[in-house]
Amino acid sequence: MENGREKKWYLIYSKPRQETAAKLNLERQGYETYLPVVRQPRRRLGRRVAVVGPMFPRYLFIRLDSETDNWGPIRSTIGVSTLVKFGQRPAEAPAGLMEILRSREDENGIQVLPTDDYRRGSRIRITDGGLTGYEGIFLARNSRDRIVVLLDIMGKHARTSVDSGAIEPAG
Repeated sequence: MENGREKKWYLIYSKPRQETAAKLNLERQGYETYLPVVRQPRRRLGRRVAVVGPMFPRYLFIRLDSETDNWGPIRSTIGVSTLVKFGQRPAEAPAGLMEILRSREDENGIQVLPTDDYRRGSRIRITDGGLTGYEGIFLARNSRDRIVVLLDIMGKHARTSVDSGAIEPAG
């Protein structure tokens, strides 16, 4: 808290795959930033590996005072695309969000996401791979890294197996 006012967190939209560059360049200019990262399953050369990357691709947070901080250099910072706005106002992060995110970090600063224990019949959405965006029904876990889902594709039911890290609950 400075001058009786509390700084607030705002949202920065980075250039593609330049979240870390934006973070470093903003910090070099004296801004306080936060880029939550998470371990994500990926396939490399046919093998499944865990890669650490941004939790929210292309987004990071910056902490500013709306009256005393100079917002001018932010947009021209290397790696930054723009400051996210709703209308004419910068997008303010919900109060307490940074504390929640930081409380979920391990000792290396990587988010530890709760593991969803899906039950047979749970509605899921595929988030990675060729079936991204499809919704289906969780049927079973066929190994530590793979699950079986039932999809409705053009009126036909199809069973398929996907990476366990490539699903989320369907809303």
